[in-house]
Amino acid sequence: MKELVTGLVQQSCTKDCNANRQKSASAIRKAASHGARLVLLQELHLGPYFCQTENPAHFDLAEPIPGPSSDLFASLAAELRIVIVASFFELRAAGLYHNTAVVFEKDGEIAGKYRKMHIPDDPGYYEKYYFTPGDGDFRPISTSVGKLGVLVCWDQWFPEAARLMALSGADLLLYPTAIGWGANEPDSERKLMLDAWTTIQRSHAIANSIPVVCANRVGFEPAGAAGSEGLLFWGNSFIAGPQGEFLAKAGGDGEQVLIAPIDMARTQLVRRNWPFLRDRRIDAYKDLSLLYRD
Repeated sequence: MKELVTGLVQQSCTKDCNANRQKSASAIRKAASHGARLVLLQELHLGPYFCQTENPAHFDLAEPIPGPSSDLFASLAAELRIVIVASFFELRAAGLYHNTAVVFEKDGEIAGKYRKMHIPDDPGYYEKYYFTPGDGDFRPISTSVGKLGVLVCWDQWFPEAARLMALSGADLLLYPTAIGWGANEPDSERKLMLDAWTTIQRSHAIANSIPVVCANRVGFEPAGAAGSEGLLFWGNSFIAGPQGEFLAKAGGDGEQVLIAPIDMARTQLVRRNWPFLRDRRIDAYKDLSLLYRD
């Protein structure tokens, strides 16, 4: 495949999970109508980002996979004959929950699942309360459109995850995401945070000579607890080529379906001219497994 038309969905979410589900489905249909053969949805797109607080009632939002929501997107993938990457709060077993990205093949079958490995625990992002880290590894999921290096949100800050996906043959990296500012964050800090977030993911594209697709949510979501300020999700979803070049970029204040053709042959050309993988000194990297070196 020389060119892969790729789409992503940037949307706001409410407490009406069915409405969110239908909004995602409608956006997928729009992307497919514009030629997209692969569509990425944002992190936990079925509802509000509930991890702003620690509330045991939120565990009731989890679903098994396969389950009602995953069945809907499986049917949609089969109907449209496209590959869909969706994001779910997974009930794996009694008391065992994951933040899980599911890849649906164009025949509606589940091509693979990736359970988020890096789990944050910060003000407004209390994910360790809800999610067990994934017990798999950083290996791409094979599909009819290529090998997909699927990672989730907080994973996007770790170069090790991107590199391991690339070394395992990923054709592109995909990051379903939910990240925003605290409502009282100063404008100067907001710009720095957004620039850092965009730069780190583009750097994964550059360091591994591989396209990157990132879908972030948008809109203000109250925390639902006294004393909590809520989060304003900053959108700015994008599709980047293997040198970090923007192929398409969404804004920060509205819902959008983003479409871009990705030249899949360009990775080989870039790697020939910028042979980062060839020149790695793996003989000198043994200390990467250390927690810290004095």
